[in-house]
Amino acid sequence: MSKSLDALWEKVRAQKTLIPSLYGDIDFDATPERFTDDINVRSALPSRFSDKFRPDILANREKVERARAYTLLGDVVADAYAALMPEYGFRNLITMLKKACDEGLDAVENPPKELVDFIQAMEDTPEWVDMALVREGARLSRNQMANLAPYVIRGAFVATFMNKYSGLPMAITGTLANESVNQRINETSSFFTTATLPGALERFGPGFKAAAMVRLMHSMVRFNILKRCTPDKGGPWDPAVYGIPIPQVDQMPAGTMPAYLTAFKARRKGRTEFTRQERAIVELSRYECFLLGLPEELLPARAQDIIDTMLTYSGTLREGYDHETCGELTRATMSVYRPKTKSVFNKLHNAVERSYSKVFFTEAFLGRKDKSKAKEMGVEPHLLDYALFSAGNLFILPRLTAFRILQDIPVVNRMADKVLVKRIKELLVEYGHAEYTSDANQYNPTTRESAA
Repeated sequence: MSKSLDALWEKVRAQKTLIPSLYGDIDFDATPERFTDDINVRSALPSRFSDKFRPDILANREKVERARAYTLLGDVVADAYAALMPEYGFRNLITMLKKACDEGLDAVENPPKELVDFIQAMEDTPEWVDMALVREGARLSRNQMANLAPYVIRGAFVATFMNKYSGLPMAITGTLANESVNQRINETSSFFTTATLPGALERFGPGFKAAAMVRLMHSMVRFNILKRCTPDKGGPWDPAVYGIPIPQVDQMPAGTMPAYLTAFKARRKGRTEFTRQERAIVELSRYECFLLGLPEELLPARAQDIIDTMLTYSGTLREGYDHETCGELTRATMSVYRPKTKSVFNKLHNAVERSYSKVFFTEAFLGRKDKSKAKEMGVEPHLLDYALFSAGNLFILPRLTAFRILQDIPVVNRMADKVLVKRIKELLVEYGHAEYTSDANQYNPTTRESAA
């Protein structure tokens, strides 16, 4: 159930008193520059959607005000735990959280109340989650995670750098360095890939633990940016411009992308309701996002509501692309060499994967007609990219199709699933051990002095 608008704003403003060490200096009644409900101001909504949908988006004042509120809402329980860094140190917080995830809260000696609240919030699975569907969604998703995701994750990662208001935290935390870019890509891949393994999202599964670590990492980023990187410290993060780092709405697009694509596909076919298999994919996405701290209101279950929520987010985020932040992040992501070794096979794989991601990004997030944006970002596909994309599809599509058919055949589907699980575990080894940490010593608090 959605909170009333007054209750939602009360939750937003309560951050100031609940976690004064983090949010004490934030004016939650001031709308940051990043948010816009002015029809004459360009938003992050792609041009092919803006003229058609944005007038109706802005006309719904209830949804617009909710979007404004979520722009200023962090992760209350994880933020409160991260705010203990001056007392415990960030490594101790990580150690306690890992132990609580692996062995339970009783295994942690004198756990702080903030850790107890954090873990219990994740354990408190809401009634709207159908775990049977979540497990089925994970089973169905293993095909794409094993056979498609490794070729598109770079492009999906680039999609998070299209806007300076949401992308600046990545620049501040040192992600412009090639090694850091690769680490973040692998960590993102690792979480969503792990989540599809059997039992991974259960209480003591690796996906549950990974979600907790991602939440803590995001909260540590909020804490360090607001404490170290604001204008009075000589840094670029001006809350009057950017609001709070990594608010709830900025986490929603990546987490709900499978649900959004499923909803878009259903509506394009003229259907308002999901099939059971589509519903399972959506339910997996919703539960993953719940574990990551997102509220139910940002995780609708119906196709049109999913689309409307995503369009409202994009339609109220001010358009803002700059070469110092967005451009550098994009160039670093597209240029990084991802395999661990430089064998002939790995070099070929890296070339195909890079071109595949470039084409995937422009097709999925920009559209063929918006070539100027792709050129501005430095990701415009060329003839060689399309050739490698086509070559990649000769390998990817037959495998996707074959396993998709096998997943529906009794008995055979179990054997196919074992093959997919084995491949996913191999991918996780390739991605390496995900740390999900944010060390303030690696930050660049003076990144892009012209940011504001």
